[in-house]
Amino acid sequence: MTDILMPKATAVWLVDNTSLSFEQIADFCGLHPLEVRGIADGDVARDIRGADPIVNGQLTREELDKAQNDESYRMKAVVSRHAELLKPAKSGPKYTPVSRRQDRPDAIMWFVRNHPEVTDAQIAKLLGTTKATIESVRNRTHWNSANIKPVDPVTLGLTGQLQLDEVVRKAADKKAKDDAKNGVLQPVEPEVEPEVVAEEEAEPDYGSGAEPTAESVFGSRD
Repeated sequence: MTDILMPKATAVWLVDNTSLSFEQIADFCGLHPLEVRGIADGDVARDIRGADPIVNGQLTREELDKAQNDESYRMKAVVSRHAELLKPAKSGPKYTPVSRRQDRPDAIMWFVRNHPEVTDAQIAKLLGTTKATIESVRNRTHWNSANIKPVDPVTLGLTGQLQLDEVVRKAADKKAKDDAKNGVLQPVEPEVEPEVVAEEEAEPDYGSGAEPTAESVFGSRD
């Protein structure tokens, strides 16, 4: 049985518009037969409007006709692309291989040095570490502080570049919004005045076609 969208609303429609048995409807909608009976009696889903699974693209007319002609037949739902998209993505806990766990303090230090706007919660989720470890690296109370050096977590293989960029972007956006809300002015680059080039001393104009004289060059002796 394939999960369908709005199972109770679909069951309401099937109860009102088909001759299917309660067991057939329950099997298709993923409900208990007694729950379907309660829908038929008006005790369950009283305020739910029926949803036509054929119009919704979750059931074909041929499947419905087969089921109505054979009470033992169980309908097969059309695999809904939308239903797959609406399913919440289940992400398991971040797992870091044992061989890489010793590198996490270096990645934490990289965040502390280069991206202080990234929160401890974001670092912990990305690297699969704890806030206590992050705090010990930041305060230099980690047992291996003498050997910790900032290294890009992508280089260490602890995360991908896209994931890192996304975390940094979100942290930067949040910081910008918080600064704007608190009236913190962003630093402005100082304006650089254009360099003034002194004009070269103009040569004396001796007149068009006139030859320079000794007086014009060396000045009058008087």
